[in-house]
Amino acid sequence: MTSEVNAAAAPGATPGAPDSAAAPTAATPAPAAPLGTGSAREGAHHWWLERLTSLATFILFVWFAVSLLRLPGYDHSTVTEWLSSPLAAVPMLLLILATFWHIKLGLQVIVEDYVHDDANRLFMVLLVNFAVVLAAAFAAFAILKVALGAGPGAG
Repeated sequence: MTSEVNAAAAPGATPGAPDSAAAPTAATPAPAAPLGTGSAREGAHHWWLERLTSLATFILFVWFAVSLLRLPGYDHSTVTEWLSSPLAAVPMLLLILATFWHIKLGLQVIVEDYVHDDANRLFMVLLVNFAVVLAAAFAAFAILKVALGAGPGAG
């Protein structure tokens, strides 16, 4: 049986080794990237970022819900006073960052999977990135405006 394996082995293969362990040749080049990275070589990284931003968003949303439930009231002055504290403003900014980053990653995957024309795909990814950054900037601006004390009539 081993003589059959050796006879069918690719040139340069180790005698007695199965075909999958054959040395790379022109017909069987060495893999260019680690397994699981996909054709773009970034699949595992993107997958991990989605999971990490999902976890961060979940933890920060739990913090946000608990923080709101602990407030004595929900009127404008109470919420503004709470949000002007660094212990509230910084996690809120992190919540905005994690949420919009997660949205960007998810929408990018949808576009890459379902838009097949290269030009349209590039346009849609750029549009998604622009829209998400713009929305995150407006949200961060609103938090910073409250946190730094600029009220509605200040400018």
